[in-house]
Amino acid sequence: MLALIAARRFGPLFVTQFLGAFNDNLFKTAFIFAVTFRLRADDPAGAAALATVAAGVFIAPYILFSGLAGDLADRLDKALIAVWVKVAEIAFMGLGTLALALDSEALCLGVLALMGLHSTIFGPVKYAILPQHLAERELLLGTGLVEGATFVAILLGQIAGGLLPTGLAGPVAIGIAVAGLLSARFIPPAPPAGERGRIDWNPLTSTRTALGHAFSSRPLSIATLAISWFWALGAIYTSQFVPLARNYLGGNEALATFFLAAFSVGIAVGSAGVARLLRGRISARLAAPAVLVMALAALDLYFAESAFSGAPAGSISGLLSRPAGWRLMFDLLAMALAGGVFSVPLYGILQTATRPQARARTIAANNIVNAIFQVGGVLIIGSVLGGGAPVPLALAAAGLTGLLLIPLLRQLP
Repeated sequence: MLALIAARRFGPLFVTQFLGAFNDNLFKTAFIFAVTFRLRADDPAGAAALATVAAGVFIAPYILFSGLAGDLADRLDKALIAVWVKVAEIAFMGLGTLALALDSEALCLGVLALMGLHSTIFGPVKYAILPQHLAERELLLGTGLVEGATFVAILLGQIAGGLLPTGLAGPVAIGIAVAGLLSARFIPPAPPAGERGRIDWNPLTSTRTALGHAFSSRPLSIATLAISWFWALGAIYTSQFVPLARNYLGGNEALATFFLAAFSVGIAVGSAGVARLLRGRISARLAAPAVLVMALAALDLYFAESAFSGAPAGSISGLLSRPAGWRLMFDLLAMALAGGVFSVPLYGILQTATRPQARARTIAANNIVNAIFQVGGVLIIGSVLGGGAPVPLALAAAGLTGLLLIPLLRQLP
């Protein structure tokens, strides 16, 4: 693992994508904290609404421009795209620093949209480039490291965005973007697999083409839908950690952050470890058992939480001082570990079951469906909770939906 990270054919990409994911969440969290605790401190409802708008503004480019991003990555050198994206990130973070200094909500939202576009363009690159630089036996490990590092970077970016003073968040983000550019310059060339062809700059037609590639065969269709379900489940759970900690366990933001950390690290460990379990072979044979573990963990988490009814945990130490608290954390970690084992081989199928000339567009289409599933999942869970369902029950039900995928997963190689 360490040898692969140290190799030029993987290490610079690994660092570049880690820093990009970190910066996205650093700026987004810094903005949300500025709104919540300063700009709209006397308007909690308005602050919450603006945080929701910020999330929507960031994810919208994935739906609108992923098709174009995939087309670019299939027709241009992927390493060159990475450098261009990092140059743009420095400019965006400079603009973001100005927006935070001016306390401009509108400008901050504009920067979030630009950072969403930055991540949209880089998204197909980071997975489509791996088969060009890694041996077949290394591909699963490389993909797992990229996915696991992404979750850790998201976590660390959110923590940094909450801890750093607003005046420092922008300059730090610029420094991180510069470091990302330096690492991107060391990514080895990754030219197009076929003839360059003509780039389709129309977002609608490029999206339609990308989706056509992703749903051109049953294995690709199943892998795309299953990965998107996993990202939707992750979005649902992470969006409800604060209400779960505060309203059902009597805890605070530290307890919610503890849940997020455990969930993120668990996915990272599962993502990095699945290559060893499968001995480097790209296979979905562990996907069905993994989704079963996730469903059982979600169900047991519901019963573990019920032990705190009338006797809230209050804090991290209070949670871990009781057997039910350890049970709850075990369930959360088991779900996250299984999630990493579940998703990484499915990405491997996307990378290898499509034509090399269309690999990036296939991955881009997966990003489109992922974004739609995440938005849809959060809206559905919000509607269910708005109807009066308790958070633990809603989370258990969300986890159990994975059982519907088992017949499809058994059709994969």
